[in-house]
Amino acid sequence: QVQLVESGGGLVQAGGSLRLSCAASGRTFSRYAMGWFRQGPGKEREFVAAISRSGGNTYYADSVKGRFTISRDNAKNTVYLQMNSLKPEDTAVYYCAAEWKYSDSYATKKDEYSYWGRGTQVTVSS
Repeated sequence: QVQLVESGGGLVQAGGSLRLSCAASGRTFSRYAMGWFRQGPGKEREFVAAISRSGGNTYYADSVKGRFTISRDNAKNTVYLQMNSLKPEDTAVYYCAAEWKYSDSYATKKDEYSYWGRGTQVTVSS
């Protein structure tokens, strides 16, 4: 089992940047694929980015491709989401998710993830 705690959210102007962090408990972090999802006001939770156990494979939603970068540091049990060129439509609660994987693959659907953090609010003003 793994527990996830997100941090790094806040209020930023359009065009600005933020880096989210997700700290995981446990000694087997490197066996988990990780993902970032977000849920805007009145919207369903949607996929943002995913990364495989090693960090060698990543995948992004079209809406963030070229602006967001997911990475991980297995020595620190942490996954990051660097968000650049932020837009008002990026405003949402951002959630970190984890799923045990036997291969170096990732997951892009929320139903594929077993563990979730509580989220961190990101607000982008215009």
